[in-house]
Amino acid sequence: MSARMHLSPADDAHPHTPGEEQFALAAELLALLGDRTRLTLLHALTGGEADVTTLTEVCGAARPAVSQHLARLRLAGLVNTRKEGRRVVYSLRDGHLRRLVDEALNVADHRLGDRPLHD
Repeated sequence: MSARMHLSPADDAHPHTPGEEQFALAAELLALLGDRTRLTLLHALTGGEADVTTLTEVCGAARPAVSQHLARLRLAGLVNTRKEGRRVVYSLRDGHLRRLVDEALNVADHRLGDRPLHD
């Protein structure tokens, strides 16, 4: 894998120089995305709403851990919840997060594609 990431110019580049508050919030968001389980949960939610049972199956983590991760994402304002009887259904808060998760995975795909092939 090359030491440099190959990034193309962003079509949706930020329109102005971010201030300290934007950098702080963006760093907090990226830290939340830096956890593999949370990233897996968010990716699962890009396909639509899901409950804890479904999300537990998707990410393969223990149900209590999934519930804790979902609580952190909810408290951070990244996911919405609604009740269906006794079930709690989760969804992504907005399309920006969907694009961010997709873009992070696209960068990973490109990085993995840069690996030299082994015999």
